Amino acid sequence: MTSLLQQSLRSAGATARRVAETARGASQPRVAAARANCYSTATSPSSKPLQLYTAGTPNGHKVSILLEELQAQYGLRYDVHPIDISKGTQKEPWFIKLNPNGRIPVIVDPNRGDFAVFETAAILLYLEQHYDTQLKFSFDPQTRANEYSEMLQWMFFTHGGIGPMQGQANHFLKFAPEDIPYAKKRYLDETKRLYGVLNIRLDERDWLAGPGRGTYSIADMNAYPWVNSHSFSGIESMDEWPHVKAWLERTGERPAVKAGMQVP
Repeated sequence: MTSLLQQSLRSAGATARRVAETARGASQPRVAAARANCYSTATSPSSKPLQLYTAGTPNGHKVSILLEELQAQYGLRYDVHPIDISKGTQKEPWFIKLNPNGRIPVIVDPNRGDFAVFETAAILLYLEQHYDTQLKFSFDPQTRANEYSEMLQWMFFTHGGIGPMQGQANHFLKFAPEDIPYAKKRYLDETKRLYGVLNIRLDERDWLAGPGRGTYSIADMNAYPWVNSHSFSGIESMDEWPHVKAWLERTGERPAVKAGMQVP
């Protein structure tokens, strides 16, 4: 009786394994088919152009660079709506509906119900999620989780460090109604310190994220416009940071970067 029971259990186990293996084998074509049926609206003939509301600032150029890269890779189309920030257009009620913070850039995606996205890092990640289907400028967060995390770290380093510090340096150097030497020195020194951090990262590397010498990604696009505007912040030479200087030259040679820097 015990022997018969054991045989029955072994037979049931073998049957279960065959069923599981069959299911796994059947699921693979279904997964592959599902992935094959996924496509970027950027390459769909019926897709509508994304709407970009922007100005010629470092933050605006981050997004236009990625849009140009996606256009070159996938044929993504976008329309540009120049925003005159000197006249406060970004504070008008119609714009506040797109971004309650009243800042450029903003994109509106007519292919996803006129969905609006503001904050440059959020826009870059949104465009990567929905339009860079081959991950040309990012990393798979599942299969390349470490590289994806590196990319996010350097994006947030720029978003929380270089952008705010260099932006404040620009304000006190160029636009403040009174001369405040302490503020000018404070923010300019911090900008230079952050350039030094980038220089350490780019030692023996070409790009900010990825294994080996790195892979060009939205982390680089996010940082480039700010660092490239160093002369506006009173930093005439980048010789103090040779690896950053080489990275600037390398990035600036890309056709999409050149085009994106001319928008709007």
